[in-house]
Amino acid sequence: MRPDNQAVPACKKMLWAGRIVAALPVLFLLVDGAMRLAKPEIVVKTTVGLGYAETIIRPLGIMLLACAILYLIPQTAVLGAILLAGYLGGAVARQVRAGQGLFGILFPVVLGILPRGGLVLREARLRALVPLRS
Repeated sequence: MRPDNQAVPACKKMLWAGRIVAALPVLFLLVDGAMRLAKPEIVVKTTVGLGYAETIIRPLGIMLLACAILYLIPQTAVLGAILLAGYLGGAVARQVRAGQGLFGILFPVVLGILPRGGLVLREARLRALVPLRS
């Protein structure tokens, strides 16, 4: 950190790499959250098939959208990343409990890793917390 308590900005290449790495998974999560609000038949069928009540679909969508939006706001991106990790950890547990295959289990893991990786690429303060050494 600089003496004036502001973070040193990442170089432009790392900044854009971080944005690109996080863009697709966060876009997917935003669409997933919106689909939970709209509740098309496939979402209802899948959620109920995983053992959840239909009444929980919209609250899950609101929670997912809130976490993703917090991630997209630079001032709250770290909080959003933490909340998305928790949400997606629950998704992994749900997939394991439902006996889904390897893809069903690893998909939410990857969705959780990519936004955090993008954040590390964009934020020098986070890179300083966990320095990678060669």
